[in-house]
This record gives sequence, C-alpha cells and structure tokens, in this order.
Amino acid sequence: MSYTVSQLLTQDITFQPIEIKGWVRGFRSNRFIALNDGSTINNIQCVVDFENTDEAILKRITTGAAVHIKGELVESQGKGQKVEIQVTSIEILGDSDPEEYPIQPKKHTFEFLRENAHLRTRTNTFSAVMRLRSSLSFAVHKYFNENGFYYMHTPIITGSDAEGAGETFRVSTLDAKNPPLDDDGNVDYKKDFFGKESNLTVSGQLEAETFAMSLGKVYTFGPTFRAENSNTTRHLSEFWMIEPEVAFMDLAGNMDLAEDFMKSVLGYILEHNSEDLEFLENRLLTEEKSKPQAQRSEMSLIEKIKFVVDNNFKRVSYTEAIDILKNSKPNKKKKFNYIIEEWGADLQSEHERFLVEKHFKCPVILFDYPANIKAFYMRLNEDGKTVRAMDILFPGIGEMVGGSQREERLEVLKEKMKALDISEEELWWYLDLRKYGTAVHSGFGLGFERLVMFATGMGNIRDVIPYPRTPQNAEF
Repeated sequence: MSYTVSQLLTQDITFQPIEIKGWVRGFRSNRFIALNDGSTINNIQCVVDFENTDEAILKRITTGAAVHIKGELVESQGKGQKVEIQVTSIEILGDSDPEEYPIQPKKHTFEFLRENAHLRTRTNTFSAVMRLRSSLSFAVHKYFNENGFYYMHTPIITGSDAEGAGETFRVSTLDAKNPPLDDDGNVDYKKDFFGKESNLTVSGQLEAETFAMSLGKVYTFGPTFRAENSNTTRHLSEFWMIEPEVAFMDLAGNMDLAEDFMKSVLGYILEHNSEDLEFLENRLLTEEKSKPQAQRSEMSLIEKIKFVVDNNFKRVSYTEAIDILKNSKPNKKKKFNYIIEEWGADLQSEHERFLVEKHFKCPVILFDYPANIKAFYMRLNEDGKTVRAMDILFPGIGEMVGGSQREERLEVLKEKMKALDISEEELWWYLDLRKYGTAVHSGFGLGFERLVMFATGMGNIRDVIPYPRTPQNAEF
C-alpha cells in the first residue's frame, strides 16, 4: 500500500509492506536515504541493502532525485527516528544530475533560494512556510463559511482605483509604439480592448460593498496589484487580499469581527501546524543568537502567535494614542526615527510596535483616525475631522488589519470625492449604493502575505509567496 511520509511517521503500521514516493534529501554511506515528499517537515530514513542493490542504481540515488521505494516499515535501530524503511526495491524516477542540482544539503542564503524559487520548497524552511500558507488560507475560508459569509470573486481587471493612489498597472492591447490618438493628441482608450482606460485591481473592496448591500455578509480573497516602486522587505507588486464587507454593521461590530477572525485563523495553525511552527521557531532562535542583545525579539514565534490568540485586543482612539506617544520616553529622548510632534501624524511601524509591545502589552485596535490620512470611503465622524477607521496592531510587525465603517451618506461621500478629485462618473455605480437602500456597513482589509510573515517569522515578504513580483522582477 502507498503512504505519505507523514502517515508513516504518525500511524501504527510497523512491520507491514509499504510503498512510498518522494525526493532524496540526502544519501550517506551508500546506505541511508533521507526521503521527503512534502507532507511533513520530517524526513523518513530508508535503509538500502547495498550488497543486493545494482551499483548503477546506487550511483543515481543523489540529492534531489525522485524515487519510488518499496519495503517494510520497522522500528529504527539508530538514533533520531522511531521508524525507518527497510528497502526491498528502489526505482529512480526521471533524471537527476547531482553535479548541477542547486539545492544541495547545505545552508543557502534566501537571496540564492529566491533565484531558484522553483526548487526552494524542497528546503525545510520553505516547505514549512508554504504548508503554513496553505493552512492559513484554509482557515480563512473555514472561518467565513462557518460565520455565514458568501465568497465573492471580484474583478481583477477594473476601471477604478479603489484607494485613489494612482499606483496601478494599466491593462491594454493598444500598440505600445504607435497607439491611436484622439483630437487632443492623447491616447484614445476608446479604441482599446475595453473601450476605456483599465488597470489591474488594487482592491476588491468597492465591488464587495455592492454584494454586501444585497447578500449581507461577503468576503473576497484574491490577488491585488500595486505599481509602487518600492524595493523593501514589506512590499510586493502582486499580493493577496482578504476583504470582508458586512451590511448593517458599525465600527464596533467591525472591530469585533476582525479580532475574532484573527484569533480564529491563528488558533487554527497552532492546533494543526505545530511541527512546522516549532521548526520555524527554532530557526528564528538560532538566527537571533547572532544579533546584538538590543535587537533580539522579546517573544519567540509561538509566543507571539499566542500573544494574539490569548489576549483581548485593547481599543484606543488615535487621539489617545498620539498623547501616549508624544509623552513616551522614546519620543522625548528622540529615539524614534519619526518624532511625534502633533495630532495628525501618520503613525509608523515603530510607533505601532511601541503601543503593542511596550505600553499596552497586548494587540491594539486604533480607531477614529484623522480624515486627511485615510481613504475617501471612510465614514466622517460628527467632529468633521476624523473618520470611523480602525487599524489592528500586532507585535513585531505593526499594522496587520485596516478597516472602517463605510460612508453611507450620498452627499457627504460626493463632497469627499470632489475634494480628492475622484470622478463621480467613474464610480457612478458605487454612488448608486448610497441612493438605493443605503445603510450602515463596514469592512476591513488584510494583506495575506503580511499575515503569513507574522505566522512564520519570515523577515522578507518575498519569502512567503511562491513567486514574488517586485520592481524589475517577474521571473518564473
């Protein structure tokens, strides 16, 4: 019977004939194969009887080779594993060139592995990261499905820029060297494929709102795109966004939903991915030892996740947070890179982490932000200067979730759009929601890769997505 490595290591099936297929992680003494098939962080040892194995086959058992093994699962005589496979036959599947295979059993830099992203999941670190990514994705859908949400597939190609930032990728079939021009000498997008200027979406939120205002509770989970020329450890040009939208829900309900959601998905991986989390935690602990004491994290990876799952989130207004930060020691002693001097400042990661890790010592939800640093669709408060926005702040990373109660009042929304030079003509359908059956509604956005970074402890966002898209890089 055919098994996975995970099954062989966890089920009581010793002294039975088994079959398994996988990739060789290592082969020593012409006898011991370390085999992995991706089902677990752990390898299984396969013991070859080299005296009764064809020498030509032994030469082809190299790191990276795919093999089909038959044998008997027995209790291991050596250290480091409870069971092993006594091999009765081995077949090499396909070709394998030991001289050229790039992922040799040694330490590789993450930069090197990004250059070999098609093979990097054959390492322990990246196989663990991608299994966790898969589990988190499942946990997202599981949570929303169990809580009465409908999954919406919002357009990838759109005519709107949801954030109004202008950092979009244009979608066009026009001749790049000789596009048609209108009477004013501008590119005539009426002759383009969609008959108008179109781009890849930066968010599914606006379209999700339309569904929320008929189906009640919906969410999107799909790719989004930003043409932001940022080569940092936290920026991608293509990334995945989770965006729930709920009708008849105010800001308080939005905060309740977001907190419950975050605790649920992170609780899921604590329960189902313990081996991968422990491996990544140990990797981080080893990495931390090489850092100066002042730069070391105060919490281990699993402690950080439990810090979120086990603590109630502290809810603090932006105004209160500014007062705390202005009077904090790092601010007064100018230890912050960005000194907080007055109300209205856009908070940086260092400020957010101070509130979470030093001041409140729990996850924090900031709300009621200044209107001029938030998006046009957020509901204006009665004071005329703040909006019903909320951000959730986590240890080690700062902002994790951003959301708001949406502006449901037609005239107020139109005024805000006019002030920001956002075309009513382009968003006529969005304004229609405020004309026909308008109601209080709210939602939030969560960058999925940022969540995976938090859950895995990886320091670069390019290492938590299979094939990163960044400026000057669209390889694979």
